[in-house]
Amino acid sequence: MSIKIEIFLAYKDNFGYLLHDEESGASALIDAGDEKAILAALKRTGWELTDIFITHHHLDHTDAIASLKKKFNVKVTSSLAEGDKIPLSDRKVSAGEKINFAGHEFYVINLRGHTNGHIGYYNEKEGLLFTGDALFSLGCGRMFEGTAEIMWRDLAALRELPDNILVYCGHEYSLANAQFALSVDPHNEKLKKREQQIRNQLAAGKFTIPTNLGEEKALNPFLRADDPIIKANMGMENASPTKVFAALRKAKDNF
Repeated sequence: MSIKIEIFLAYKDNFGYLLHDEESGASALIDAGDEKAILAALKRTGWELTDIFITHHHLDHTDAIASLKKKFNVKVTSSLAEGDKIPLSDRKVSAGEKINFAGHEFYVINLRGHTNGHIGYYNEKEGLLFTGDALFSLGCGRMFEGTAEIMWRDLAALRELPDNILVYCGHEYSLANAQFALSVDPHNEKLKKREQQIRNQLAAGKFTIPTNLGEEKALNPFLRADDPIIKANMGMENASPTKVFAALRKAKDNF
C-alpha cells in the first residue's frame, strides 16, 4: 500500500510532512519544529504519530521533539554525525543505512553542507525524497557549516537518482529561488515557464512542492555547477564545478 503524505505549513515558511501507512496505522513526521502546526495536522488527519525522522539539528526542525515524545509513543531517528545536537533521539543513522517505516524502506543519504551532518530520506519504491534544507525547489540551503566541495558532491550525487522522484524540501522558497535562477540563466525558456507556474500556484494558494527531480536537474543552477551554460553566465568557463557552486551560493546569499 502506498504512503499517504499530508503537507502543511509550519512557522512562516517551513514545510511539514506527515507520512501515513493506512494498513498499520503508523504515521511518521519529517522534522519536528512547530508543535502547534504539527498537532493541528495530526488532528486534521486523525493520524497517530509513531515516528519522527530528523534531517538536521536546526531548531526550526527539532524544537518540538521533547514535547511530542511526551504526548506520543514516538521513535526519533536522526543523523549520527549530528551527535548530541539533536536531543532525545532513539536511533542514530548514517548514509547508506535503511530505515523501515511500516514496511516501507527509506535509504539514508548524505546531504551535508547546510550542516555537517545533514541527511535526507529516500524511498525508492514510491520515488519519494525528503531533502530538508539541503535541496530546495530551484535552490539549495546556505552553507552554515559545510564546505562548497562537500555540498556540491552530495547534491551532485542526487543526479544519479531517477528523474521521476518527487522532492519534498524544508521551506517554501520557490519564487525567490526561481528569480535567482533566472539571474544566472536568463535565456532558459523552461525556467521562465517554471517561474510563472510557481507564481500561479502561489496566487491560487497552492504549495509549490513536491517538485520533480528531473526538472531540478534541468533547471536548478545548484545542480548544474558543471553545466557550460551556467559556467559561461557566471564568467567562470574554466573554473571547477566546486568553485562555480561556491560562487553561485555566495551570489544567492547576496541576491
